[in-house]
Amino acid sequence: MDKFTHFTGLVLPIDRANVDTDAIIPKQFLKSVKRSGFGPNLFDEWRYLDHGEPGQDCSGRPLNPDFVLNQPRYAGAQVLLARRNFGCGSSREHAVWALVGYGIRVVIAPSFAEIFYNNAFKNGLLPIALAEDVVDRLFAEEAAAPGYRLAVDLEAQHVRTPGGEVLGFDIDVDRRHRLLNGLDDIALTLGHADAIRTYEARRAAEAPWLFPDRAGASR
Repeated sequence: MDKFTHFTGLVLPIDRANVDTDAIIPKQFLKSVKRSGFGPNLFDEWRYLDHGEPGQDCSGRPLNPDFVLNQPRYAGAQVLLARRNFGCGSSREHAVWALVGYGIRVVIAPSFAEIFYNNAFKNGLLPIALAEDVVDRLFAEEAAAPGYRLAVDLEAQHVRTPGGEVLGFDIDVDRRHRLLNGLDDIALTLGHADAIRTYEARRAAEAPWLFPDRAGASR
């Protein structure tokens, strides 16, 4: 997982409340358990005019010209600006994989569904909760300024607007540590590898019958 410290990205506005995980990545794409390859199907039912299926080549599919993701001014956007309760619905981790696969690094909203919020941190996506009136103002500023970009400083825990306004945000200390150091669950566990080996060696000596393979190897 890539480290996240400082980041500046073009803003993509999704001006809808209660965007659920089925809208982020429809159910037919859940057949895959790989973390990659979901970017082309992000917001599939809003993004395309036809029905998408796993493994389909999306390059020739008809695009919905009214959906923001298909508008040229938002090409390459990496900061998603959303409304309250973003990521509600089912607990599918694929929703985060689709956002990350498209290139989204940050999602800013007044509130998030709890499971989506937890999944985001586990996969290198930074969800930032800001007050609803602040998010309203960001939507208005973005609409008035094509190319609107926000700078995110995770170390300092703030977002800076093009006009220089600094917007602080709260984040759990452990989650902040994970993102700053690019640590997923596996990397966190491997950080305790020496302690795990020491424990296993002690347990093998105390209760060798629990470790028949190790006992056989030592004979």
